[in-house]
Amino acid sequence: MNIEGQSAIVTGGASGLGEATASLLAERGAKVLVIDTNGPAGEALAAKIGGLFAAADVTDEASVAEALARAEAAHGIARILVNCAGIAPAAKTVGREGAPHALSLFRKTVEVNLIGTFNLASQFAARLATAAPIGEERGVIVNTASVAAYEGQIGQTAYAASKGGVAALTLPLARDLAALRIRAMAIAPGLFLTPMLTGFPQEVQDALGAQVPHPARLGQPAEYARLVEAIIANPMLNGEVIRLDGAIRMAPR
Repeated sequence: MNIEGQSAIVTGGASGLGEATASLLAERGAKVLVIDTNGPAGEALAAKIGGLFAAADVTDEASVAEALARAEAAHGIARILVNCAGIAPAAKTVGREGAPHALSLFRKTVEVNLIGTFNLASQFAARLATAAPIGEERGVIVNTASVAAYEGQIGQTAYAASKGGVAALTLPLARDLAALRIRAMAIAPGLFLTPMLTGFPQEVQDALGAQVPHPARLGQPAEYARLVEAIIANPMLNGEVIRLDGAIRMAPR
């Protein structure tokens, strides 16, 4: 699919992987709606790239429906969806004081990372289902998993479970949407320079980057965005999770 002129939705678009993706899509000529809970950052990015911003909760059906309707009214039916919204809390199954993992934190992580992803995907696809195809397809969904889906570390039970769900969702989602000519893919990033890591001291960032076999550094959000671009452009990419990690395999800690 050609990006130029298409309406695109990017969740978690105010920072990190989402910001880089929204920026690249806009550079390629897409009309982008940024969805995030960070109003000031989202508004600033939307103004910078000539797009729109919606302060929406990805776990809330009504909030998402309103955001998608706004995008459609302004930009036409959305053909591209990139789900980058997510949270990454750290907590062990049993804490230092012997307390069990807070169920509320586990539930919130799954709701944002997995249920929020599906909420966007299902509502996006339902709106797109009756639109005229462009060539052999109607549109494409790119979700964000993580290498934690395969090698979750200590303290990542909630995060790994949620991202494992995103990875497992990919093939059945693609199969469900095949008759509608909508593709579904996922990217599983490794260690990337997202806000979670940029807050660490430089020596910690360097040590983490050194764990990556090659290139021995942290990934750049723009590199994630370029993979999104490649997925959109290649119609045979469907139903697969692509690791983007420099060949890292995460150790227990």
